[in-house]
Amino acid sequence: MATAVLDLEMQQLPPVITGLERYARALILIRLRGRPVGQALLPVVGGRIGGAELRDALVNAAGWPLWESWLRDYLGWDEVHAMNYVPPVATVAVCTRDRPEDVRRCLEALMRLPDDGQELLLVDNCPSSEATRHMVGGYGRVRYVREERRGLNVARNRALHEARHEVVAFTDDDAAPDPGWLRALLRNFADPLVLCVTGLTMASELETEAQESFQRHSPFGRGFSRTVFKGPHNLRAVGRVGAGVNMALRRRVLEDIGPFDEALDAGTPTRSGGDHEMFSRILAAGFRIVYDPAALSWHRHRHTWGELRRTLYGYGVGAYASLTRSLLVGGDLSAPKIAWRWFRSDQLPALLRSLLRRPGSTPLDLLLAELCGCAMGPWAYLYSRKGCRARGGWT
Repeated sequence: MATAVLDLEMQQLPPVITGLERYARALILIRLRGRPVGQALLPVVGGRIGGAELRDALVNAAGWPLWESWLRDYLGWDEVHAMNYVPPVATVAVCTRDRPEDVRRCLEALMRLPDDGQELLLVDNCPSSEATRHMVGGYGRVRYVREERRGLNVARNRALHEARHEVVAFTDDDAAPDPGWLRALLRNFADPLVLCVTGLTMASELETEAQESFQRHSPFGRGFSRTVFKGPHNLRAVGRVGAGVNMALRRRVLEDIGPFDEALDAGTPTRSGGDHEMFSRILAAGFRIVYDPAALSWHRHRHTWGELRRTLYGYGVGAYASLTRSLLVGGDLSAPKIAWRWFRSDQLPALLRSLLRRPGSTPLDLLLAELCGCAMGPWAYLYSRKGCRARGGWT
């Protein structure tokens, strides 16, 4: 059976939750005064969750972030207000290709953001039809830009060049930002050394086996404690920083760090890796990245097992393509060691657990898909880089 996704406020918990007959369990986002502080996975019995045990279960699951948030509220402590910092106005950018229905859901969520003067920008990346342009025409606040060169990083760079404001907040077309998402991202730019902010991304639904497996083995969430990252991080460790589905960058990243590498990520042979490669360069240059779980967005995971296999294959390609770039372009001689340590300490044990059919192990076909992607990563980057240069792109 599927897993229900629920969003509960600790101060307004219902005595009982009913109507869950289709579900075996529920993944619950726990909030305190609107701020995400934890999550809990609870069983559904007879289509319901409730009783006195609900509050205790949520408190235990949330742990320290709940009490930290409560203490801050009790003391009235807010670092941003204490600094008299006025957050910048932002451009919100959606990069998409041939997914008009996903874009519609994303734009409907963006329409629910408080109006702080933000610009809404949609970059239509090498579309095969006019469907997205026609759909966006119904949203008068959204500025439409068509980018003919294919690639997600190409679209991201175009958004940075087109944006009219100091900060560009990126969301994917299959995500739906929470109403407080943009304000939570922007409040973290008080420190001039912060070049990038990322946020918490939760599953919007867990209706299929593929969606549940993605959530178990490759979730976007990075916890419920605000974290400031600084100092060099290798491309394996930088995954803790966040993901491109939920990030904001100062536009001056183009001058301080350089553009996104257009040989990486979706729409190219490398399939992914562009966000983490950029994060790594930001940190290596001495700037900071903040992860703030208050910047919440909801992501619709891929529905089918085939889509999930292709996604994990793409993650493998992108990871090793990024390591190849780090070696060839960045001159990082530790890249082969990082790849070997990742295989030895993570992938190989996971493969053995899967072969032995240990409880909770990753399905074998998903692991093999990722490993095959890793093997293709270096060649994919070389091929993509060659094609990018031929098209006059940036690498």
